[in-house]
Amino acid sequence: MSTIADFTAKLPGGGEASLADKLGKVVLIVNTASKCGFTPQYEGLEALHRKYGPQGFEVLAFPCNQFGAQEPGNAEEIASFCSLKYDVSFPLMDKIEVNGAGTPPLYDWLKKEAPGLMGSRSIKWNFTKFLIGRDGQVVRRYAPTDKPDDIAKDIAALL
Repeated sequence: MSTIADFTAKLPGGGEASLADKLGKVVLIVNTASKCGFTPQYEGLEALHRKYGPQGFEVLAFPCNQFGAQEPGNAEEIASFCSLKYDVSFPLMDKIEVNGAGTPPLYDWLKKEAPGLMGSRSIKWNFTKFLIGRDGQVVRRYAPTDKPDDIAKDIAALL
């Protein structure tokens, strides 16, 4: 059975990071966009990261431009926007595709382990969230409309 430790994520500017160091942590993986109606969720994600980070929680953001071309910037522009507008301190990974042939193995695994409504594996929009437990297994998928604050109780229960 796969865990988050079996995957890597591309870093902005090149290179890859092993996600093996996420074992033992509670992780929230989110596909993000800077020009989306859900973009203000960055504020809530940062609040979760700051509140629960010392207890072993981490947010991993994966910018994605597949939905309404709402993440047109390059890695530097995305990082600058997130820092200046939302004071984001959690990791921003390289921009990815979450559906289709260009989907990285991590997202194929997330979608398989936690399908959406009616068993759909595709990501429907920006700010779809996946909660990973300390054992590296997918615990739950959340819709873009699920606000970070609404997820806090689930995070706290896993910590």
